[in-house]
Order: sequence, then structure tokens, then C-alpha cells
Amino acid sequence: MNDRRLRRPSAVCSVQVGDLKVSYVPDGAMLFKPPEPPRAGLGAAYLNDTAHLVANTGGLLVQSDGRALLIDAGFGPHSVPEDPDHPYIGSVHGGSLPDNLARLGARPDEIEVVAFTHLHRDHIGWACTDPPVFTAAAFAVPKSEWENRHQVPGLTAGALAALERRLRLVVPGEEIFPGVQTLALPGHTAGHTGFTITSRGRRLLAFGDALHSPLQVRHPEWFTVSEGDPAQSERHRRRLISELQQPDTLGFGIHFADVVFGQVVPDGAGEGADWLPV
Repeated sequence: MNDRRLRRPSAVCSVQVGDLKVSYVPDGAMLFKPPEPPRAGLGAAYLNDTAHLVANTGGLLVQSDGRALLIDAGFGPHSVPEDPDHPYIGSVHGGSLPDNLARLGARPDEIEVVAFTHLHRDHIGWACTDPPVFTAAAFAVPKSEWENRHQVPGLTAGALAALERRLRLVVPGEEIFPGVQTLALPGHTAGHTGFTITSRGRRLLAFGDALHSPLQVRHPEWFTVSEGDPAQSERHRRRLISELQQPDTLGFGIHFADVVFGQVVPDGAGEGADWLPV
């Protein structure tokens, strides 16, 4: 793996999953503070020149025959400086998602569905603007996430009202767009959900914040302090890592710096697996 890719955010990039074009749509970048005390295995290759882990905020666009679905909606037109007292998040900068949608030939007002892995601020930003951006889309929110919405830190009344106006509650295994089904991955939040994208025998698993970093493929026992239920999150992470090793399967990690699309491959020694970017 090119180490530089681990220390920079991703640009627009696409993969083909059968008949579906699947694209990462950047909104901006965010920085994570490394854990204290330092963990063995978290090498310098993952840290930028300010000793932060580099991550993305944005969305995943699925296009098929002139139709479009967006999974997650970035941070929105906001910038937040680093708070020295926050345990793990550094600065966060959004604002680029509409321009990057345009580069992919997608207008926000033509997107049919905006689906959410969960309701943290860096995943719902452009769904909560005033005036609204996604004027024709249904907002597909996992039912269990919505039922536990008041547990989500920082979720404002204004954001809830914006989501509720276009709300469509979805359950595990539901097809929300041709070839796209929900996949329950609770733990990070009560209703955290991934999405299985399938076409012509190919599959992509968009796993949201079940994994924050490629490091967790090797170390599924590692978790962020934002996990609502660390033990539950780890169980689903291990199941997910196993599923990602199946044939004809790609993964998408929204926070995975410049290696958002990849495969999980066993290390050959029977000691674990690693993320192999595509």
C-alpha cells in the first residue's frame, strides 16, 4: 500500500459493481487524534505531519440507468476547528459535496433516496440545510436509529425536523433502491446500518462507522470512544471482516483516508486480515 494514501483525504473515485456505478463523493476532511497511550501497530505511516489520523466526510453515490441514491450526506457547509478538550476528533471541514456530485453528473434535486448509516453530524450535514438541497429525495433512516435518536449527541431539533419532513423508516434487509439493501451493524449507535450493493454477481459492502480505519481490519478489537456499545460493535466488526473476505466482494470505508474502496485479504499466516485498496 502507498503510505501517502493513508495520510491524505480521498478525491472523487468510482468503482463498477456489475451494472451499478458506485462513487465516493467527498464533502471534506476530518482529523482524528491518535489514542493515548499509543497502541502497538499504529505506526507513523498512518499519521500526518501534525500526528493526526486523516479521515473523510462525504457520501456514497449509486447510479443506475439515470437514477441515483446517496448513502450519507457529509458534514455540510461547515468548518469546525480542533477542540483541545475533545477526546478524539480534531478539526472537521465540509462543504464540497454538491460540487462533487455535479462532477459525477448528479444533481441533488434529482437524487431519489438519501440513506443514512446513522445520525451523527458528519453523516447528515447536507440533509439538514436551510434551504434544503435534496428536494425530491426520501430520507431513509434505520428504524432503530430513529427510535433512539435522542441518544445521539449533538443532534439538534432543527436537524431532526429537517429529517422528519422527508423521513422513510427502513428495517434490516429492506431493498431501498434497485440492488441496495440495508445491513444491520449496530454498536457504534443503536441503529447503525450498512448497505449491501449487489449487481451481476458482484457485491460491495458500505459499512459506515463499523470500521473507522483500515487498522481495525487487522485489529477488530480496537474501537473509538464514540462507540455506543463497544462489545456489540466488535462482534459486528468481526462478522463484517469475515464477510468482506468472500469472493467478488468489495468494501467501502467512508473514513478510510485515500483508500475508501478495497478488499479484505487474509494475511496467509492465519493471524488476521488486512485492507487491500483498489
